[in-house]
Amino acid sequence: MRADLEIIQHWIPAGSRVLDLGCGNGELLAWLREHKQVSGYGLEIDPDNIAHCIERGVNVIQQDLDQGLGNFASDSFDVVVMTQALQAVHYPDRILDEMLRVGKTCIITFPNFGHWRCRWYLASKGRMPVSDFLPYTWYNTPNIHFCTFKDFEALCHQRQLRVLDRLAVDRQHRHSTASRLWPNLLGEIGIYRISRV
Repeated sequence: MRADLEIIQHWIPAGSRVLDLGCGNGELLAWLREHKQVSGYGLEIDPDNIAHCIERGVNVIQQDLDQGLGNFASDSFDVVVMTQALQAVHYPDRILDEMLRVGKTCIITFPNFGHWRCRWYLASKGRMPVSDFLPYTWYNTPNIHFCTFKDFEALCHQRQLRVLDRLAVDRQHRHSTASRLWPNLLGEIGIYRISRV
């Protein structure tokens, strides 16, 4: 299983009902079903990924996250997951509200554009960062909302949301004492578990 999904699965209780937004090929839901008796749905827009979900026996719905989650009742899931998609939706604040309307807790991962490499690249080259981790140029990137950990936490505070857990990890999804002390500077990816206050 992908390294970030391995971390996330520890925060999902056995027997939970899970909604996975932008579920990709269904890897997380298939693993959770097999190892933790989790039930739920994945939402995905890419037809190839939807086909992979179906092959794995994952319940999947073709849906654009920017259209909201109005087809789900409030409090219908224990956990709502969204990995590496928050920065690619048009209204991150709205999808965050919707996630916490339909789920009791949410797990969100996103790239930290405040990481020192991004800062150094911008300061030294005067251009938007391009790297193995962020391989897109400014004109073809799916990332339309660049945020840092501080930006995300400010949004949580503004929305009166509680950060239950936070990990600042590198691109191999390892965390260290240094990334705990200076997450916004040294963390490349944020992994958050949040709930309503």
